Amino acid sequence: MTFKLIERTPLKLSILTVLSFWGVNSAFAVDGMPANPSTAEACAALESNADRLACYDVLFKAPDAQRPMLVSDKQAANEIEKSVAAPETLKAKIEQKVDTLFTVEGPKITPNTSLLDKRWELAADSKLGTWNIRAHEPVYLLPGFWTSDKNEQPESPNEKNSLPADQNLKSMEAKFQLSLKTKALENLIGDNGDVWLGYTQSSRWQVYNEEESRPFRETNYEPEASLVFRTNYELLGLNGRLLGLTFNHQSNGRSDPLSRSWNRVMLNVGLERGNFAMMIRPWYRIEEDAKDDNNPDIKNYVGRGDLTSFYRWNDHEFSLMLRHSLKGGDDSHGAVQFDWAFPISGKLRGHFQLFDGYGESLIDYNHRATYVGLGVSLMNWF
Repeated sequence: MTFKLIERTPLKLSILTVLSFWGVNSAFAVDGMPANPSTAEACAALESNADRLACYDVLFKAPDAQRPMLVSDKQAANEIEKSVAAPETLKAKIEQKVDTLFTVEGPKITPNTSLLDKRWELAADSKLGTWNIRAHEPVYLLPGFWTSDKNEQPESPNEKNSLPADQNLKSMEAKFQLSLKTKALENLIGDNGDVWLGYTQSSRWQVYNEEESRPFRETNYEPEASLVFRTNYELLGLNGRLLGLTFNHQSNGRSDPLSRSWNRVMLNVGLERGNFAMMIRPWYRIEEDAKDDNNPDIKNYVGRGDLTSFYRWNDHEFSLMLRHSLKGGDDSHGAVQFDWAFPISGKLRGHFQLFDGYGESLIDYNHRATYVGLGVSLMNWF
């Protein structure tokens, strides 16, 4: 015998729930709902949200012995979510699409252990709001910073940016770096998509050059703005956690002939696994007018992208940066930089830096040398 409830009232769902609990759901039909729904598609065909939900209750919430397992629990959950909670507004549809795009199946981010999450507040539970100041790149002071080849006469293909006479420089100087960032906007689309503003400043100080009144040889200023999305996928054994786009300006704030600057748009891809993390950053240089370009060939020296990897071992942190022009022949140039932050006493940490190649600073963008620095680390990558 089959009973049919004519009026669509709360009584319908109550009766259905009771009958479903006792395992007799297959004998009843409620309004337009099939008496014995056998597939999720049959439920999805119902027009009323209430009918679809009741149908899914019959199909998926009955004891396992009372119904065949036609679809997995995960598939069933996806079907219910799509049919019962289908987005109705354009904003909701965009949020659903973005969530689908950036949440491919992969290991869930664990805020307490994820290195990239600690830097970028990727997980929903890690969000700390906007305008909180935090470290961006490492902050350090290297009282000893030695170079194998002083660039005493910087030059450029642009004639007005070539120094006519040698500078009286010392091979030993000091170097320090400050770097901070803050989140300006949070959760642009659903619970994903943050805008970060960052600023990095690094200086090379001829503090031991008393003869020339201890000048600052070179200071690089680097403001940037980044749009960062959380991702979740696996690639070559690594977990893809971050996808971002950055507008970056870098200059040394000097007048000709020592002026150097450029603007870049960077793609950021972040991957990690355990105590290892990696950032891949290909970039595109925004070209300038030839007569105003202080360093027209900078891409062939500083490069068109870099890769920075990080590893934490006990209280030691290691990073390795690689970059290249991505060209062959006479335009094949690049650089490598190794940093090691290590414990000294309590919270005091040491910092060792080794650089070899082109572009340790903007004024040296087309000058190759080896640099070795030793000092203290105030803030590290993580």
